[in-house]
Amino acid sequence: MAKTKELTVEDKLRSLYKLQLIDSKIDDIKNVRGELPLEVEDLEDDITGLTQRLSNLNEEVVKLQEDISDKKNGIEEAKALSKKYEEQQKSVRNNREFDSLTKEIEFQHLEIELAEKRIKEYKVKIEQKNEVVATTTEKLEEQTSHLEHKKAELDAISKETEKEEGLMLKMSEELSVKIDAHLLKAYKRIRSNVKNGLAVVSIERGAAGGSFFTIPPQVQIEIASRKKITIDEHSGRILVDATLADEEIAALDKILA
Repeated sequence: MAKTKELTVEDKLRSLYKLQLIDSKIDDIKNVRGELPLEVEDLEDDITGLTQRLSNLNEEVVKLQEDISDKKNGIEEAKALSKKYEEQQKSVRNNREFDSLTKEIEFQHLEIELAEKRIKEYKVKIEQKNEVVATTTEKLEEQTSHLEHKKAELDAISKETEKEEGLMLKMSEELSVKIDAHLLKAYKRIRSNVKNGLAVVSIERGAAGGSFFTIPPQVQIEIASRKKITIDEHSGRILVDATLADEEIAALDKILA
């Protein structure tokens, strides 16, 4: 059985830098989309909340209308009872019965007054809720229109970038499998802790890419020899020489051409 060829430090550095280039392209694609996915999600949540609020308001209006109907029925019943008692007064046999019926009539009149008062209150509440329904409906229409616009914008960007992003994600996944697990873990840790997600950078004008701290000549020679993995003491990034970086950039550009 043939032995698996052990990767050299240079092989590992090339794989790491290639992975960095690919992941950076994925980052760039996500940056093009920007906050759109979150904006779409927030708008969808907002619309769900407004829709539920409208549903609740409409249910409350229906309930108030039912309460008005009940009060109106109560008024009709009270009027009927009042009329009945008034008729009975015409045939009472003594003052006690007359006074008793008078109290019943007065009670029914009070019931009518109270019911009419409640109806007015309910109508005011309905009017107030209908105003809220109108403003909420207007807000819902605005947010729905805004959501459609944002979705169209996101879809357009996604269609432009989905092919490239799919290829980049596939390449990133395939390359990650080939990299030593401990090294990949370190790469991901550094990448999550540094600006712009750059965990592997090349030497530019004697300093680590994006840094102003000059790297000593002896360290630059060691990096160019590709015999060990060097970490920048200032930024914590993995360093590669400019020649290696240029070669990997050119190789990736050729693949994507």
